[in-house]
Amino acid sequence: MFSGIVEGAAQVVGLREDGGNLHITVRCPFVDELRIDQSVAHNGVCLTVVSIPGDGTYTVTAIRETLERSNLGLLREGDLVNLERSMLMNGRLDGHIVQGHVDCTARCESVEEADGSHYFKFRYDVDPALVAKGYMTVEKGSVTVNGVSLTVCDSERDSFRVAIIPYTLEHTNFCRIKPGTVVNLEFDIIGKYLARLNELKQ
Repeated sequence: MFSGIVEGAAQVVGLREDGGNLHITVRCPFVDELRIDQSVAHNGVCLTVVSIPGDGTYTVTAIRETLERSNLGLLREGDLVNLERSMLMNGRLDGHIVQGHVDCTARCESVEEADGSHYFKFRYDVDPALVAKGYMTVEKGSVTVNGVSLTVCDSERDSFRVAIIPYTLEHTNFCRIKPGTVVNLEFDIIGKYLARLNELKQ
């Protein structure tokens, strides 16, 4: 379980294909605090630490389904990924409830500067069956973009915008997102449960 409050953007330093799997190695400032089998969200995707060689890096493995559903299969060495360790249950929930299970990808359509902050607009493919299950955005609701907990504005059928403050722009990979960039989306789990309850009542 995560909160969508990114701890930092780490650089990808190694990618190795192994059958349908992809081993991803990143250089991380808090690698000394990690352990094997620990869960870490990478651009919002929950992955397990499988190796810590002691050189300031660690490795996780993404399976084929994860690569097909997220933007991790598009990673190249030198890219930045947003990192968040699992949430401590005795702390404040500063973002919203995030599972680390990416629902789909979206493409950035525009970036607009607005008095020091930036508006990013994203568009995604709409599947009516999934919309009925809560895979959608609502105005002022929560959405996770590349693992970052954000508030939706200008929610439309297949697009939405988010406002990014300077701190978030500087400390996440939003600094590299531009029109055409593919990002990971996780829709609000509460909306999914409400949609499911409504479905069962019918």
